[in-house]
Amino acid sequence: MNFILEYEDLSNYLLADKYVDFDKKVIQNRAKELFSDNLDEIPKIKIAFEYVRDEISHSWDIQSEIVTRTASEVLKYKEGICYAKSMLLAALLRCQSIPIGFCYQRLTLGDTPETGYGIHALNAVFLSSINKWIRIDARGNTNGKNAQFLIDGEQLAFPIRAKYDEVDYPTIFAKPVKITTQTLENNTNCIEMVKYKLPDVL
Repeated sequence: MNFILEYEDLSNYLLADKYVDFDKKVIQNRAKELFSDNLDEIPKIKIAFEYVRDEISHSWDIQSEIVTRTASEVLKYKEGICYAKSMLLAALLRCQSIPIGFCYQRLTLGDTPETGYGIHALNAVFLSSINKWIRIDARGNTNGKNAQFLIDGEQLAFPIRAKYDEVDYPTIFAKPVKITTQTLENNTNCIEMVKYKLPDVL
């Protein structure tokens, strides 16, 4: 896939903001616990990815009503939907000076188009050692999903099915797109949000 960078300047993919709030102590402390000083970027990416994928629950999977809206909230409650989990992964790697952005897919909510569509969030991380962006999806490997961090390709939670009008959006955004953050801000019940209120087009 040919990616489109929102910004050519990679420093834009290293910034803290309201949602990727790695300026918070809770993020910095967890990063210190996860990463030793002698680690290179590739093991750091693998550790952060597998931590968010495996140790942070997807709120829908555990049928939680909690809506987490920032990286620090995801860490506090140990849960979030894909929009929020991608914020935490970005926060952990940006505080290690590893550029990482946000990518999106349009997926069917169920197995077929009749179930409707929703926008799904994942990340793209820049490996400076090989000068390459790689997409990774820390949504969580439940119900047969098998997302992995691979250097020589990508293995996402959801392969796109073009026959069902699913879409891989090629842009790597520096911040979570507004339609996703507004969804989190405007809802208080995660189960209802996922069922009925996810955006269906970027």
